[in-house]
Amino acid sequence: MTSHKVIFISPALGRGADPVSEGTMSLEVVLMARMHTRRKGQSGSKRPSTLQIPDWMEKEKDAQWVEAKVVELAKAGNTPSMVGKILRDQYGVPLVRVIANKRIMDILRENDLERRVPEDLRNMIAKAVTIRRHLEENKKDFVSKRGLQLVESKIHRLSKYYRRKKVLSADWKYSPDQAAILLR
Repeated sequence: MTSHKVIFISPALGRGADPVSEGTMSLEVVLMARMHTRRKGQSGSKRPSTLQIPDWMEKEKDAQWVEAKVVELAKAGNTPSMVGKILRDQYGVPLVRVIANKRIMDILRENDLERRVPEDLRNMIAKAVTIRRHLEENKKDFVSKRGLQLVESKIHRLSKYYRRKKVLSADWKYSPDQAAILLR
């Protein structure tokens, strides 16, 4: 059984509008389940509601400043998602894309700082390496063995997507033996 949330949208202006009144549209939002479980997690940070530069933001933080800071943080060894988190939490930049009119990955591509393997695929490979190392010491851990199968399934699915989108080369292939080399 899937869970649904129904949101009522009233075309009437103002906050006192009755959502059940005539002319109301309903929008059904279906919560997606996780890939290999039936759970439906909803936690996580939310993006800013408006795609405008906020009034409270300091004026010296313009597009050039944000681009320079992205390059500096990436050269320090941070992943693109960590760059975004650091800019949000330490420098008060809600969205790089709003200020610089470019995504973080676009800025990294322009400065030849893009990694060979995309970040989400790299994280999956790191997880598989960790599980494989655990299984070398604990050969009877069948739960972890199943977890490794699920993670490697996700790796194969994600790598197939990236080969189709030409982010990875057509002959790129995941192998557990070469996984540690891919993480460098």
